[in-house]
Amino acid sequence: MARNYELDDTDRKILALLIEDAKIPYTEVARKVNVSGGTVHVRMARLEELGIVKGATLKMDYPKLGYGVSAFLGIYLLKSSVYKSVADQLREIPEVVSIHFTTGAYGVFAQLVCRDTQHLRDVLYHRVQLIEGIERTETLISLEETLNRPIQLD
Repeated sequence: MARNYELDDTDRKILALLIEDAKIPYTEVARKVNVSGGTVHVRMARLEELGIVKGATLKMDYPKLGYGVSAFLGIYLLKSSVYKSVADQLREIPEVVSIHFTTGAYGVFAQLVCRDTQHLRDVLYHRVQLIEGIERTETLISLEETLNRPIQLD
């Protein structure tokens, strides 16, 4: 868990470069920020230790990999106390790519990525809706993702 840590300008510059391209070598980041490679390494290690940075991921073009359906799933829970158990079981389903505990009508809002609508149907009927604690679900299929970006640090 991150303690109260105030990012300085160097931290922000380092993070901005890595948010833009997580594959950029630390030596290149150091050159652009005018610090040593060791400084970048030490600062990133500290930000990871504080839980501010949680690793790096690849941004995938799922349709090009044969996963052409992205859907959002509103999940009504029998009671909010089952959230952890439901989330743990959803985490075991490979097609579930994000899980959120929410306010409002749904107790959980999740995103799934599937090959096609039949695959989505199979995941919903044979995996998701069998999870104890789920009352019912509502599925919204995304027709197009127009924007998916990280927040820009001030």
